Amino acid sequence: MTMMTMTQNENPSQPMRRIDDADLKVLLLENIHTDGQEFLRNQGYQVDARDGALGEDELIEAVQGVHLLGIRSTTYVTEKVLQNAPDLLGIGAFCIGTNQIDLTATSRAGIAVFNAPYSNTRSVVELAIAEIISLARRLHEKSTDMHRGVWNKSAAGSHEVRGRTLGIVGYGNIGSQLSVVAEALGLKVMFYDIDDKLALGNARRCSTLEELLAEADVVSLHVDGRPGNAGLFTDVQMRQMKPRSLFLNLSRGIAVDTAALREHLESGHIAGAALDVFPVEPKRQGDPFSSELQGVPNVILTPHVGGSTEEAQQDIGRFVASKLRSYAAYGSTSLSVNFPEMNLRADPDVHRIAYVHRNAPGVLATINSMFGEHGVNIEGQQLTTRGELGYAVTDVADEVGPDVLSALAALPETIRVRQLT
Repeated sequence: MTMMTMTQNENPSQPMRRIDDADLKVLLLENIHTDGQEFLRNQGYQVDARDGALGEDELIEAVQGVHLLGIRSTTYVTEKVLQNAPDLLGIGAFCIGTNQIDLTATSRAGIAVFNAPYSNTRSVVELAIAEIISLARRLHEKSTDMHRGVWNKSAAGSHEVRGRTLGIVGYGNIGSQLSVVAEALGLKVMFYDIDDKLALGNARRCSTLEELLAEADVVSLHVDGRPGNAGLFTDVQMRQMKPRSLFLNLSRGIAVDTAALREHLESGHIAGAALDVFPVEPKRQGDPFSSELQGVPNVILTPHVGGSTEEAQQDIGRFVASKLRSYAAYGSTSLSVNFPEMNLRADPDVHRIAYVHRNAPGVLATINSMFGEHGVNIEGQQLTTRGELGYAVTDVADEVGPDVLSALAALPETIRVRQLT
């Protein structure tokens, strides 16, 4: 794959920069699975893979000359980073969430973002089920006692989950699959979601969060990272929970007031809790961790490993890496988080021009008129839009010259133009 790329901010009089496979640089952070690394290396790309996350200033330095960036949940891609990454074409979030990426700024910069919305769903669900059973049986406390040499053979406070009611807050990919697996174990399931979701199996939809909290023996939180979910569970919601109920958060750390949760655990109103996410998390393996919930009985704390199984990370590595490659190589934006969606395949018989632009009337007519003026023969063309962003892909019979691409880059609607050859 050979690619020439230009943004509107560049000088149209300057020659286009040609990027070959061997010149395309990839930066992968936060221990992306080796399958994803090797997939990109096998395309001929230069891959720099690092274990830890990077802060803003470190990322700005590291991303210079980088065309594709891969992160997980702890590296934050801010507008300042994007403003200092002129060569960046695409970002892969090797996880479910993308709240760590400024999606508005990426769209303005013409940078496509991809994630893995389904690859680790089962892993998170299995952890939730394991923690529900462990909390109900107080296994964490029993194990801790045994390690201390204390033999505490008692049924006090231990319960079966069969016949209990699980309340799921957030009925997306993970919440709905948890619903199915929990019901198979004999749990009654109810759920609350701000969107209208189809209930699976015998699950019952609640019209309000308050209704769910009053009835559920176990409350499991599975919401996304949108700003409206910050502070979703505070002292107010915890007071509304059924006495001696259990609480799980395997979604977003910002959603829960952990100090309030500790108070309700210590008072006995909440009988146990399991948290896999926290408001502030260490950036690197081995960094110190601190939480108000440390040392509280019948509390399970795990280091954001809900989706961290070998199977899930392998699937995520392959999936997101393939999406980045498809976009870089032939302009496909299938399942992009922020770009208009266009499912494209490689076509060796044409030269492809990918044109990212502001969504304004008459853009397609303008670029086609320009093609006509330069004698460019169009073999095929697609245009899709998403909000304020437009994406036009044009297949042409012959490679176009730098003058055509420079003219496209000079249009006021242009965000980025690439020729893929």
